[in-house]
Amino acid sequence: MHVRHDPQAPESEKIDFDAFLAVDIRLGTVVSAEPFPEARKPALKLVIDFGPVIGAKRSSAQITEHYTPDALLGRQVAAVVNFPPRQIGKFLSEVLTLGFADEGGAVVLFRPDRPVPDGSRLF
Repeated sequence: MHVRHDPQAPESEKIDFDAFLAVDIRLGTVVSAEPFPEARKPALKLVIDFGPVIGAKRSSAQITEHYTPDALLGRQVAAVVNFPPRQIGKFLSEVLTLGFADEGGAVVLFRPDRPVPDGSRLF
């Protein structure tokens, strides 16, 4: 599946509720963030703590246009935690950090408007 980074992309095809439930989206807190200069596109290496059940997972995120490593520490972010890990250069990305494209196509991270426990599932 190809995801377009176009804020005006057309609506995707309809899915049933079970397909939605198959995607495990959780909230976690960024505990480590550093530049990823080896990536083909500008990216950051994140470690996100999803609480005691899931634990800490790593993610490569192309979010350098709006975010610096220091600004991400302690921030809650949403991620898909049940995709297979993906090798990106020498880095194994374990989760997909979620965001929306702004008018220029740069990623703006998704987060709740109030703190919730790490590991909380989107429903």
